[in-house]
Amino acid sequence: MKGQFEEKLLSILRAESLEFQEVIQELWSGYGRIKRYQVNGALINSIIVKEIDLSTFPEHPRGWNTDHSHQRKLKSYQIEANWYAQWSDRTDQNCRTAKLYLADKQADELFLAMEDLDESGFNHRVSMPILEEIKLGLEWLASFHATFMGEKPKGLWEEGSYWHLATRPDEWKDMYEGQLKNCANSIAKKLSAAKFQTILHGDAKLANFCFSKEYQKIAAVDFQYVGGGCGMKDVAYFLSSCPPESNWQANEDALLYHYFEVLKKSLREKVHIDLANLEQEWRDLYCFAWADFVRFLKGWMPEHWKIDPHSMKKVEEALSNLQQPST
Repeated sequence: MKGQFEEKLLSILRAESLEFQEVIQELWSGYGRIKRYQVNGALINSIIVKEIDLSTFPEHPRGWNTDHSHQRKLKSYQIEANWYAQWSDRTDQNCRTAKLYLADKQADELFLAMEDLDESGFNHRVSMPILEEIKLGLEWLASFHATFMGEKPKGLWEEGSYWHLATRPDEWKDMYEGQLKNCANSIAKKLSAAKFQTILHGDAKLANFCFSKEYQKIAAVDFQYVGGGCGMKDVAYFLSSCPPESNWQANEDALLYHYFEVLKKSLREKVHIDLANLEQEWRDLYCFAWADFVRFLKGWMPEHWKIDPHSMKKVEEALSNLQQPST
């Protein structure tokens, strides 16, 4: 940890010293690491520090090490800093996120010091969720989307999600020729033209959620791709990250119903909005959100396990709906 950053952090935390404990995770493509530090002489016991090296041009594990990819990643870290500094304090217990203590850029390094969610009681991770845990994730997303419904994503990605078409030209070029590739732009436009827009998490996979000990509460991390969009992109992506063995596909209709019930309840408490029209529009766009994500996978890693019969059925539904005349 750099000296100036540590001095600022000690002052903010009113702590005596910081002691390195462990590297929690290496950042994707070698851009840095996430570390846990023990805090001595303060009201909290530990913090998480995300250390990002902006000076290198790392090697992508799948070969996507173009300048376009590099610039997208650099921008994503600045947007994450913006999110924590300017937006995250608007989240509540229904869409819990980590508290930011300090965001600090020094030369070619960016540091984010945040609340340790493990210490705050969210110390469980789930890889094979039961339906109740999947519902918790959808409740978080519904509350998050309700909180930021209609907001302009100032300082964030204009279009949230790491796979959106405008930032993935290399992957699109690598797709096999076919209807999905030809219709990629039309699918993206359907989603971006939605009347009802919110702020998306942008990388709402199961691995980015932290559960409480009793698996009754949930918090989210990793906001590099937070930005505007239709909430169905988060929902489809979250469900895609749950293994088919968790049996969510057989319960998809019930899970979507649960998401919309929580969304509508949250919106009734916050803003006046045509809830029936919102639900109808987003339900109609659900298959397009799936097709948009599968388009990315088809170019990035065409053998990915998420390209299964269920996801391809959603693609077929979206492509079929594109052919139907407007009424």
